[in-house]
Amino acid sequence: MGIGLFLTSTLSFAEEDILTGDTRLSCEAILCLSSGDKPSECAPSLKRYFGIHKKKMSDTIKARKDFLSICPSSKEEGMPSLISAISKGAGRCDADELNRVNRKLVKVPNPEYQQCVSGKKGYRTQPCASIPSVISKYIIQNARPSYCTAYFNHGWTYNVDSVKYVGDPYNGGKWVNQ
Repeated sequence: MGIGLFLTSTLSFAEEDILTGDTRLSCEAILCLSSGDKPSECAPSLKRYFGIHKKKMSDTIKARKDFLSICPSSKEEGMPSLISAISKGAGRCDADELNRVNRKLVKVPNPEYQQCVSGKKGYRTQPCASIPSVISKYIIQNARPSYCTAYFNHGWTYNVDSVKYVGDPYNGGKWVNQ
């Protein structure tokens, strides 16, 4: 009879400790976003996390951070920096997003071109001259934003760095998913 009473009280205690709702989704999201491997069990928490959108990106990041902070362990040692890294980096450090945010307009030398002067009837009045010029062109920078570096290099994330830069910025270089 004593064992039955113990099991009943243990089950009741365990049921009270089970997380539910946003608290559960918040803790699951932290676990799922700390790893590059995302099992199907992550789908509900990631849907909830990435479903948080505000008009400004800074407000979206704050709201996502607030959501992750619902998890009871969010105040434990090391967790605030992990939550900060996740809220700023997760979903913003894949190849498509890095190619978008790292796009920059730069001035680059244009291969020399010929400039020819023509007379009244279209005949050249002098030899053509090579003239160096500069053109503007978009490149994709090969440096990661600081928030991606913080997310990828956090001591509690595992295998989340799934992008690399290939090529040269001035000759079509870009970020690709590995």
